[in-house]
Amino acid sequence: MPLIEETVLPGDSLLTLPVVIIGNGPSGICLSYLLSGYRPYLSPEAIHPNPILHTKLEEARHLSIVDQDLEYLSEGLEGRSSNPVAVLFDTLLHPDADFGYDYPPVLHWKLEQHNYIPHIVLGKGPPGGAWHSMEGSMLTISFGDWMELPGLSFKEWAASKRRNIKSDRVMPEEIACYYKNYVKVMGLQKNFRDNVYITSVSRLYREKDDEGSSQQNEDISTQHLEMEDGQKSLIKRNWEVRGYQRATDGSHVPFCLFAENVALATGTFDSPGRLQVEGEDFPFVLHSMSDFGAAISKGKLRGKADPVLIVGAGLTAADAVLCAYNNNIPVVHVFRRRVTDTSLIFKQLPKKLYPEYHKVYHMMCTQSHTVDSNQHSAYTSFPEHNVLSFKPEMKCVLQSASGLKKILKFSVALVLIGSHPNLFFLKDQGHSIGHHSNQPITCKGNPIEIDPYTYECTKEANLFALGPLVGDNFVRFLKGGALGIARCLAIRQKKKHELIESGDGGGDGVP
Repeated sequence: MPLIEETVLPGDSLLTLPVVIIGNGPSGICLSYLLSGYRPYLSPEAIHPNPILHTKLEEARHLSIVDQDLEYLSEGLEGRSSNPVAVLFDTLLHPDADFGYDYPPVLHWKLEQHNYIPHIVLGKGPPGGAWHSMEGSMLTISFGDWMELPGLSFKEWAASKRRNIKSDRVMPEEIACYYKNYVKVMGLQKNFRDNVYITSVSRLYREKDDEGSSQQNEDISTQHLEMEDGQKSLIKRNWEVRGYQRATDGSHVPFCLFAENVALATGTFDSPGRLQVEGEDFPFVLHSMSDFGAAISKGKLRGKADPVLIVGAGLTAADAVLCAYNNNIPVVHVFRRRVTDTSLIFKQLPKKLYPEYHKVYHMMCTQSHTVDSNQHSAYTSFPEHNVLSFKPEMKCVLQSASGLKKILKFSVALVLIGSHPNLFFLKDQGHSIGHHSNQPITCKGNPIEIDPYTYECTKEANLFALGPLVGDNFVRFLKGGALGIARCLAIRQKKKHELIESGDGGGDGVP
C-alpha cells in the first residue's frame, strides 16, 4: 500500500496527521488499537482480586479506563515495571499473574468510533516488528497469553488457526504471526504502512516559551492545512517526518509527513551491543543469533576442532549455548559476572517452567575452567572474564577479575550482550531525551524520560515513547504505554473540540 494516496488530502501533497507512530511491533499495534476507538470497561461480573483497586473501579464503572484518572487507579500497585500505568493495565488484563494465577481479564472492550484519532503506523516490515526476525527455534521467555494484545486471546486465535500449541511458552514465529493477524482481525490495516524507513524526525514548531526555542522552518508557508469546507484545521505541524518506502521493485519512494504528535515505538533490537574492543569487526566475530544460525545451517562450523566463543550471560547468549550444544559444537562461554550474582536472569526463572535455561546455568556453575585444568570438551565457562581483543588468527585475549590474561583459539565468536535502539533519525540521536542527558538511549541504563502517566517525553513536548524505550521490555507491560498515550491525546482532543464549539481557535493537542 502506498504511503500517501492522492485521495487522502486533495490539493495538498504533504500529509498532516494528529499522530505518527514509528514502529509497528506490539507497542505500535496496541497504541493503534486504542487510538482507533477501542475502549476498555470493567466487565459486569468481574471482581478484581485486589479489593482496593476493585473499589476504585466500581466508583466509575460507567466510564472506560481511558476516561478515568490513571494516577488514582495505579496508586499503591506494585509489579515488575517501574511505570505505574504499565503495572495498572497489566493487573487489569492479567490479575495476580506474578503470583501464578491465571485469572481472566476484568475488562471487556467496546469500539467507539467517535473516539477515533487519525494516525499512521510506520514499520520496516510487516506488523509485529522485530518478532518477525527473531530466531525461530527458541521458546519465548513469557507465556503465550502474556504476549497477547487486548481483545484477542492468543489461545483462541491459535485454536482458530488449528495451530498445535504444545506449551504455555511458544515459538517467536507464532507470536509474529499472531501480531500480523491481529491487525487484520481488529480492522487496523488502514493505519499501517510497511516497508517504511525513517530518515529524520525534526521539530518544526515550538511555543514561544519553549526552552531552546528555534525559528519555525522557513520552508513551511502556513501553520495550518486548508480543509475542504474552507475552515482552518487546528493541527499544528509540530513535527516533520521524512523517509522512504521501499517499493516491490526495490526502488525507494521518498515521503514527507507532518505530525502534531509523534510516538516512538521502535523497540531496542536495532543495534546489537558491542564490546568496543580491538578486532571486533573481523568477519568471524558475529553479533546476532540469526548470523550464528545461518553459519550452522550452511555447515561452516561442521568438523571444526576449535570451540565457538560465546560472550554474554543473558537469555540470548543462553540460547546460543543451547543451539551450539544441540548441534554438537563445543562452546567456550565468557561473561563478566559471578555465577552467584543475584541479578543474573536465571535467578528469576522458575526451574520447572524454564528447564533449558537452568541447564545452561548449571553448566555455567559446574563446568568452569577452574573446576578442572583440562577444559571440558563440550562446554567450558569463564566467569568474571572480560574480552580484551580479537586477533586475526582467530584468537581471543581474555582477562580475569584478578588481572590474569589468557589466550583462547576459537572457530567463530558470538557477542550477545544485549541490543540498543537506533534513534539516528532524531536530533543528536535522541541523546537529549533520556534520563541521563547526552548519553545513548538504552532500555535499562538510560531509557527515555517520560511523564509516568501520559508517556510524553519530559524534555520534548508532543513526543511520546513506549515499550522498551521507556524500560518496558515485556509485552505485558508495554500495553500500559498505549493506555497512557491514548488517554493524554483523548483529553487534548476533547479540549480542542470544546475550543472549536466556543469559537476559539488555537490550543495544543489533536483535532
